[in-house]
Amino acid sequence: MMTDPIADMLTRIRNAQLSRRANIVLPFSKVKKAIADILAQEKYVGKVEIVEEKPVKKLTIELLYNDREPQIRSLVRVSKPGYRIYRKSEEMPRILNDFGVAVISTSQGFMTNKQARKLGIGGEIICSVY
Repeated sequence: MMTDPIADMLTRIRNAQLSRRANIVLPFSKVKKAIADILAQEKYVGKVEIVEEKPVKKLTIELLYNDREPQIRSLVRVSKPGYRIYRKSEEMPRILNDFGVAVISTSQGFMTNKQARKLGIGGEIICSVY
């Protein structure tokens, strides 16, 4: 039984990049799709697609590389099931002096730390990427 599907997703991405895979296939969930969409929006991964297979849906994520080096250098789970980390908008972290991003779960959906800071919204810090 998997207790943390988000950490599993991030680990699969890290492992796939280490083995130079072109894409990965994950079990689908709305949360994983939202996180993958933010990674795609910030140009850390390529296309994100939902594959309608029976009996379950799958999420396919294309991985990007720069001269055989992974686009994502660090992908870390911040808030964990046993230890949730919440921050107010003015306390949002700056990842690598704002060159990286943090994925934040807010009352208005998933967004980056930069968007949350701009909108004045706090939330749970899911992961950090650079």
